[in-house]
Amino acid sequence: MKFLPIVCLLFLIPLSVPGSDTPSQEWKVPVAEKTLSNGLRVVVSRDDSAPTFGLCVTYGIGFRLEPKGRTGFAHLFEHMMFEGTPDAPKGVFDRVIEGGGGWDNGDTRFDFTEYIETAPLSALDPVLWLEADRMKALNFSQANLDNQRKVVKEEVRVNILNQPYGGFFWLDLPQKAFDKYPNAHNFYGDFDDLDAASLQDVRNFFEQYYVPNNAVLSVVGDVTPEEVFEKAEKYFGSIPRREVPPKPDVSETPQTAERRSVEYDKLARVPAVAIGYRVPPADSADAIVGAVVGEILHNGQASRLYQVLVKQKEVALEVDGGVNWPLGSPYAYGGPTLMTSLIYYPPKVTEQQVLKAYDEVIENLTTNGASPTELERVLTKMRSDWYSQLEMPVTRASILGQLTLFGGGPNRVNEIPEEISQVTSKEIEAFARKYLASRNRTIINRVPASLAHTEEAGAKGAH
Repeated sequence: MKFLPIVCLLFLIPLSVPGSDTPSQEWKVPVAEKTLSNGLRVVVSRDDSAPTFGLCVTYGIGFRLEPKGRTGFAHLFEHMMFEGTPDAPKGVFDRVIEGGGGWDNGDTRFDFTEYIETAPLSALDPVLWLEADRMKALNFSQANLDNQRKVVKEEVRVNILNQPYGGFFWLDLPQKAFDKYPNAHNFYGDFDDLDAASLQDVRNFFEQYYVPNNAVLSVVGDVTPEEVFEKAEKYFGSIPRREVPPKPDVSETPQTAERRSVEYDKLARVPAVAIGYRVPPADSADAIVGAVVGEILHNGQASRLYQVLVKQKEVALEVDGGVNWPLGSPYAYGGPTLMTSLIYYPPKVTEQQVLKAYDEVIENLTTNGASPTELERVLTKMRSDWYSQLEMPVTRASILGQLTLFGGGPNRVNEIPEEISQVTSKEIEAFARKYLASRNRTIINRVPASLAHTEEAGAKGAH
């Protein structure tokens, strides 16, 4: 799994403040959409600022849908997509794109897997051919599977097993916060499960999920919708649609009591606590309010948690988090997710002290909402951040693909800023009361192994 950089470019756009008389959105992202006869949805957004393009193929398959007993399989398959096809052997894909001055990547998330490229406009036809080629067929061989299995296992070692904290706030927390297998398994992959994956498993996975009627092709650049639709028909139109397996029920029964656990870490030097609250589905009216609440609590040094825990009470060293963080967007997801807070704190501070200060911040939000000044600052920053991401064609293509699959369609790209600007302090209070209750959260305290005895003594004293 490759993590895409967050694009934060200066993008000067007139922004309104809540209650002002100026238009709430001065710039509309141009969007056109067409569905081919085989079910492939094609989304185009013109950007003539440079003779380049960003392209994304987003498939409706992610961690949540990988076969039971095959943890890490969706991620493993992402790697298989770079192993070549009968017509474009391994290495051709990268050579064509990078040789023309572009780059490519891929990543797997809970609800989707995406493949992205950016290159000069002259490479659009070759890149479309390459993406269509690997949607048609892959080079399924035992040697390729064995090779990529080793690559994924090494990635697990490098990113998890040999790293302080081991990604516990995004890997372990969902497993403890949710109950159903799709939401609550080790999606990076247990080695035994990875070893058990067969070549036939890979073939079946491809035939079931890597089909045009389970995908979105999004192109952003100095192109017209008509020419992209024509090219999409030329390269993808002959790929047959196939039946996609019905999605499992991923809904969770309501959580009724706080869940707590402790993990010991041989590599960490300071303790950290991760707190995850279950939040509403992306299509809920509460979801956009949740995104704002996540920003109020976590976004940067001006956020409430940073100001109180780090600056004022000095019970934390660093704070981060948000809704569907850090593996996704708060605006597009296809199943249960969390609002996560990650807090690193000094060894001399106890978990109880951290949580006491944390709960005071939550209680204040529940009781008082946000002040007009704070709300204006946060909403303006959120809209500015949204536009900044849309400036780079390849990032816009990725966002359009996700919104088309899970967020209500590509035109939602222009609705989100308006919805953000309309969130009120009363809605924030109501959201905090409903969702940020202790009975609705899961907590993992990740303690350096060297402090294990101190932590155990503190926990006994707390009782």
